[in-house]
Amino acid sequence: MSEAKQKILIVEDDLDVADMLNAYFRVQGYEVFTVNWGEDGLRACQASRPDLVILDIRLPDIDGYEVARQLRANRRTADIPIIFLTEKRERSDRLQGLELGADDYITKPFDVQELRLRVRNAMMRARQDTLTNPVTSLPDGTLVDEHLGDCLRRTDWAMLIISLENLDSFRETYGFVASDDVLRAVSLMIQNAVRELGGREDFLGHLDTTDFVLVTKADRAAAIQERVRSRLEQSMDYFYPIKDREQPAMLKNRLKIKMGELTPAEGVFTTVETLKLALLRKKK
Repeated sequence: MSEAKQKILIVEDDLDVADMLNAYFRVQGYEVFTVNWGEDGLRACQASRPDLVILDIRLPDIDGYEVARQLRANRRTADIPIIFLTEKRERSDRLQGLELGADDYITKPFDVQELRLRVRNAMMRARQDTLTNPVTSLPDGTLVDEHLGDCLRRTDWAMLIISLENLDSFRETYGFVASDDVLRAVSLMIQNAVRELGGREDFLGHLDTTDFVLVTKADRAAAIQERVRSRLEQSMDYFYPIKDREQPAMLKNRLKIKMGELTPAEGVFTTVETLKLALLRKKK
C-alpha cells in the first residue's frame, strides 16, 4: 500500500497565486486544498485536518492573524504548522505572526523553490515534535504511551497526575505568550521537585497539554506530591498582573492545580487506556 499524501491547505485570496501554488505543490506530490477566505480556511481545517497551512494575512473577511489565533486555540488544529505568506514586511508584522505560533513567515514576491523547502522543513519538524510537547519539551503522545505500557508489566510504581486547570481562560485574557510561559514555568517546577526528591528512573510527561503524568516509586510519591502542590499553589497568583490578583471577577476561572495518585493496588490495568482513565479520575 502506498503512503498517504501529505495535505497542504492554501488560504489565499489572490486567485493567480492560489492556482500557481495549487498546481506546483500537486506536482511535488502533495494533496492540496485551496480556499480564498479566512472562515473557509478554519472550516477546512476542521473538516479535513491538513499537515500544513500556507496562510495569507490580507484576506477578505478575517485576517490571517485571526485565522492563526483560532487554529492555535482549538485542540484539534493547535499543532498544525502554519507558514504566513504576505506582502507585510514590517518587523512588527513578522513578530506578530511568530508570536501566534507560526512556523515561518515569507514575504511576497517569493521564490517558490524556497517556499517548497520551508514547507518540507516545517513538516519534518512537526513529525519530530509529535513526540514532545512544543512548549515544555517533555515527552508526549507515543513516548508517554510506551512508558505507561511498561508499567502494565510491573507492580513497583506509583503515578501522579498533576493538572493545570483553566489555562484556556487565562489564554483568552492574557494571550498565547503568557499562557505558554505559565505552562513552561509549571513544568519546570515539577521537574525541580522530581530532581530533588525523585530518582533517575522517574518519568515525567504529558497526558495532554495541561495534564502531566509522573511515574515514580511508591515510597517517594507522597513527598513529591506534597512538594509539587506546595510550590505550584504558592505560585499561581504570580502569573497574573498585580492589578488583577485581587479582582473578584477573576476568581471564577482562576488558574489552579488538581492532583491525584494511582497505584497498582487500585485495580487490574490491562491497557494503557484503562490506566489513563483511572489516573484522570484521580484528579481532585
